[in-house]
Amino acid sequence: MGKPKVIAFYLPQFHAIPENDEWWGKGFTEWTNVKKAVPLFKDHYQPVVPLNENYYDLSDNNVIKWQSSLAKEYGVYGFCFYHYWFGGKKLLEKPIENFLAEKTIDQKFCLCWANENWTRCWDGTENEILISQKYGDKEEWTAHFKYLLNYFKDSRYIFHEEKPLLLIYKPELMSDFDEMIAFWQKLAVENGLKGLCIVSQYNYFGKKNPESVDYDVYYQPAYLWNSLSRKRFSLSTFKYFLSNTALAINLIISEYIRKRNDKRGKTDSSSRFLCLSYDLAWKSILRLNYDKNVFPGCFSNWDNSPRKGNRAVIFNGGSPHKFLKYFSKFIQICKKKNKELVFVMAWNEWAEGGYLEPDSKNGLGYLEAVRKSLVDNDVFPF
Repeated sequence: MGKPKVIAFYLPQFHAIPENDEWWGKGFTEWTNVKKAVPLFKDHYQPVVPLNENYYDLSDNNVIKWQSSLAKEYGVYGFCFYHYWFGGKKLLEKPIENFLAEKTIDQKFCLCWANENWTRCWDGTENEILISQKYGDKEEWTAHFKYLLNYFKDSRYIFHEEKPLLLIYKPELMSDFDEMIAFWQKLAVENGLKGLCIVSQYNYFGKKNPESVDYDVYYQPAYLWNSLSRKRFSLSTFKYFLSNTALAINLIISEYIRKRNDKRGKTDSSSRFLCLSYDLAWKSILRLNYDKNVFPGCFSNWDNSPRKGNRAVIFNGGSPHKFLKYFSKFIQICKKKNKELVFVMAWNEWAEGGYLEPDSKNGLGYLEAVRKSLVDNDVFPF
């Protein structure tokens, strides 16, 4: 049996940058969304508050030193940093570049290229592009690879099958994806690597990846609701629906209520979000078939109302106690299936409700659940 290692997705948008100042207002960071959140129903925990009101600034390298020490103490093997590159234009790069330069930080890591356009999705105007994704040609691909190579060559970078692990959020957005990856594979070998391990982050059931993708991450809980919300019928999606009937019905009813209230012109906040079951989602995760080309994924919690307001998707009913129960079973499954790497949403997605970091309500509860699950299953990595 394998020894699963936990990798947590890591959001660097906790420091101000000129672009966000222009688009969202002076001093904007992810904490801006977090602080403005309001409860949408009884006992809805919003706004979430970090323990000791630690609204940190990631431009201070002491923060990531603290995060890395905390992660290691509780068994988080590595961070998967989101990387933003728009045709040579970098955004939110300072925390990751500071991390790379600070060799005293003992923390494994990898990168995920978030290769989407940035839009005004948070205020409901998805069609207004703030900065567009430009993939370019071989000259651009070379520049991007040279930047990434600085990370691949770092001794802390996570390898799989002797190759650096590179996640790409949505490979299908790029028409020349296979050509670019073939070019990058060639550059990798020329620079002393055995190639790259290319992973699609945001896939869902029955979707075909470009040929050059080696693995999928089942990025949760988005994988679940996108799979169950697919409009195009197929035998595989029908079988998936049948095996997750309770969660599918939960989703259908919640979507129906929202559409009905929209038609009636209701504007009260309590009537327009999707409210799904945390327990049903986790039970579906534990039933998934993780084949050889899949990295299993799970989530601590999900509530994106700080970003989406009353258009949010909320998985209600989560707690450290429940997370411990489900995560321990998840690790057992991954161990039996010899899964070397598993992904958790997330280390610090505070505005989407997915975080392991301590908060004022649960303290270190989610991190303690991670450690106990790994210890009880004899896979604690340190």
